[in-house]
This record gives sequence, structure tokens and C-alpha cells, in this order.
Amino acid sequence: MTRAIGRSLELYYIDGRPDGMLTAELFNWTGHVLMTPRTQIAEALARPEASYAGVYLLLGEQVGEPLAYIGEGEDISARIKNHDVRKEWWTSAVLVTASANKLNKAHVRYLEARLIAEARSIGRVPLDNGTSPTLAMLSEADVAKMEAFLENLFIVLPAVRVDMFIHRARPAVHQRRTPAAAGVGPAAEGPVGAPRFVLETAKHRLHASAVLNEGEFIVEAGSTARSRWAGLPHHNYASLHPELVRAGVLELQGDHCVFTQNYAFSSPSAAAAVIFGRSASGPQAWRLEGTGMTYRDWEARQLGGVAAPGRQE
Repeated sequence: MTRAIGRSLELYYIDGRPDGMLTAELFNWTGHVLMTPRTQIAEALARPEASYAGVYLLLGEQVGEPLAYIGEGEDISARIKNHDVRKEWWTSAVLVTASANKLNKAHVRYLEARLIAEARSIGRVPLDNGTSPTLAMLSEADVAKMEAFLENLFIVLPAVRVDMFIHRARPAVHQRRTPAAAGVGPAAEGPVGAPRFVLETAKHRLHASAVLNEGEFIVEAGSTARSRWAGLPHHNYASLHPELVRAGVLELQGDHCVFTQNYAFSSPSAAAAVIFGRSASGPQAWRLEGTGMTYRDWEARQLGGVAAPGRQE
């Protein structure tokens, strides 16, 4: 099994403000990412890298829904000035180039097509692009270079608050019976060593199951959820429920929604909120299967077995 290797990312806040322009670069990667709010687009497009060949994303919302546009150009600044500045809905832009202007027209056309296909396959944010361009013809070596470029780009984008390319769908895992922890209760089904939790509510006839596997809280396919968000409209997770419906992760069936695939949430509370359709305390709502123990109590038990830093048992 290959061990995950850490990466070093450098963020530079150009004017010292966390909500202003910033650049992002990975160690040993030729790519360069510039994130700018629309209010600073003139300053951003005056920077040298903005005249390089590359791809760009326009991000914002329309009619209360998130929206994005993905484009490319041999001179990004000219493209945005001449065409996309007319779009009224976007509020921020991301410019992706390479040091020393190493990308050519075929490269950026390939990157644009791949980014559009990736965004549409994930389905988290609708695109303002009218069509899906075909991949530019590249040599085998150049295709490998551009795929490596994209792999690094997908690491950098979440760091500049762009999460539309994060894959949270998970393949079905092999289910097998694992021994229960001493004193906890009967054995549960799941990946080896992965505890399974259930969440149920008689009022709305909902039943969901999830596994905690490799640091991810994964709600399993077939779990049910409320048909719509019924909580406060400005809650942190209010937009997540409709987002999953748009992406096809949640499918309306009768008076409730069903998870069509395994889906990794950032926390038990995020998962519980989507299922209940309102704010919820995940650590209290989820219970270890077959035991009635809350996630909070289970977590406290796990932490009880962790030695403090520097302490030797």
C-alpha cells in the first residue's frame, strides 16, 4: 500500500488582506494560480502572468444558485477584457498559468476541456459554458504532462476556496464482519477496522448508515434523507442539500430523498444536517450500530486511549 506523501503549498496575500488577491504555488510545480475578487480585476489583469496562456474560472451566483464559467486563452487578460467582463453574475476569478509562459494553445484547450468535463461529472456547481469542448490533440507525452498539471491544480484550488472539483462520491466498499471493541457490543458490518454508525428518525421515517473510514465520514448508498432543506435558509449547510440533489447524489423518491452513492462528508454534523434537512448535532444523532452509543461517546472512548504528547505508558 502506497503511503500518502505531504505537499508544501505557498499562499501569498498580495495586498496583505485575506479577502484580496492571492497567489498559490506548489513546491516543484510549474503552475501558478492567481485568485482575485472582481473588485480587483483591473489590478489582477495588469500583472505579468495574466497575459500568459492559461485557463481561468469565473465564480459567482445567479438567482441564488452558484454558477461558474471555465475558459482558456493565449492571453487570459485579453480574453476576460474582451468577452467575459460582460458577464454580470461573477464575483471572483481564478487565473491558472505556468511559469515562464510554458503552456501553449493546445495545452490550454486540453486543460479547459478536462476542467469542464470534470466539473460537470461532479455536478456541484452548474456551468455557464454552453458546450463541452473536445480534447485538443496532444502527443502522448503532452497528455501525461497536462494530467500531472491537473493533479496538482486540484490540490491547489481548494486552498483558494474553490471546492467544485472535490470528489466526495466513494465507491462501494467490501463489507465484512469485524470484531466489536471490548465492552462495546455486537460486531458490525463494514470495512476492516471501520466503525459503522446509524441515524434514524421515526417522525420522518428516515434511516441512514455511515462508516468512518480513513478519516472520512461516508454516508452509504441507500440511506434516506428529507426531501428538502427545512431549516434556517442561511445555515452553513443550507446550500449543501440542494447541491447534492443537483449533483445526483440525492434522488427524490416519493416523500424523501435517497443517496444514490456513497458520499464523504466533512463531519458527522454535516451528514446529519443533510439527512434531517435542518441543523443537527452529528455527534449526538449518530449511534454506533448495534450498541446505542452516540458518536460523541464513541469518540471520547477512542480519545481516552490516546496518550498525551510526550507521555509514555
